[in-house]
Amino acid sequence: MAGRRARMMEETKGKLLRAARDAFATKGYAAASMDDLTAEAGLTRGALYHHFGDKKGLLQAVIDRIDAEMAARLRVVGEGAPTPWHGLLDEYRAYIEMALEPEIQRIVLLDGPAVLGDPSRWPSQNACLAETTRRIGALVADGAIPAIDPEAAARLLNGASLHAALWVAASDAPEAVLGKALDAFRRLAEGLGRPA
Repeated sequence: MAGRRARMMEETKGKLLRAARDAFATKGYAAASMDDLTAEAGLTRGALYHHFGDKKGLLQAVIDRIDAEMAARLRVVGEGAPTPWHGLLDEYRAYIEMALEPEIQRIVLLDGPAVLGDPSRWPSQNACLAETTRRIGALVADGAIPAIDPEAAARLLNGASLHAALWVAASDAPEAVLGKALDAFRRLAEGLGRPA
């Protein structure tokens, strides 16, 4: 009985997340009506409030899901690199490039910061920072890159890639800005791998 109820709750959450993700991607957060998206999911506003608290909580849940998908894609990119250091840099470049994808651009990089505040303070960013710090520490310990404070390097790389992605997403000419952002990021990041 409890297992069936849990499955039904997960199905309800899934329906709301899919409807919200579609609405936020096509209309934007501000224009997405809670009544329309709950009707699209075949549910009530009460279900939305029960599972997510409010529309802002629903946006956070949608962003968390997209972030998890992005992280999985980035891991694949990093695993394809010739070295762990190049894998890390390739992941950052791929993250910046994702700013061209309409769904990521609108939901994660434009509406997310406008509604939820500074993305560098989101739980997903903190987890990314911790993982990057760990990876840089391992690279330094292995002698793959020169000695540097792992947290300082991780904060600079994360900040540079996040702000590059935000710049691309908000630009009137995102493809042109992407080229500039990737070139500057490459020069900054590659400098960490060179001896002082």
